[in-house]
Amino acid sequence: MVKNSGLINQWLIMAAQGAVLLAAAGCAQPSVTASVSIPPIPAGEARIWFYRDYEPYADRGLPAIAANGRYVGAAELGGAFYRDVPPGNYAVTVETTGVDFNQVAHLDLAAGREAYVKVVSLPSWETGGDRNEWRRPTFYAWLIPNQVAQADVARLSFHGGS
Repeated sequence: MVKNSGLINQWLIMAAQGAVLLAAAGCAQPSVTASVSIPPIPAGEARIWFYRDYEPYADRGLPAIAANGRYVGAAELGGAFYRDVPPGNYAVTVETTGVDFNQVAHLDLAAGREAYVKVVSLPSWETGGDRNEWRRPTFYAWLIPNQVAQADVARLSFHGGS
């Protein structure tokens, strides 16, 4: 019995060490945006924030976000990020299964200004199987007023900028 208990203790120690290594390797949750120091918008640029609230019923997929057809990032559930862009007109879209109205956010940004685009989903856009075992969401990019969006973004996980 003594030999077996020694092996069990060694196994428990190794398991604990493995858990610590996993946590140190970046498996921890990112900081909330409010706790991160965000640099000012660079001179001559504008800033677009992209965010997706945590929706407990939403699909955990990472739909791609594009501005004027160019990939800018993925919509992380419960996360926010920004991109600094040249001033101008932008059409923001999200990779989606279905085609619906109000899926594109249209922005007109001047230098030094920022806008907030919220990614929302309709989780059961397409379902199937004998008992609706699977579903495919459709996504929307919505322009949100800055005051409302700033409060939303502050509590979400920060996933980087520019």
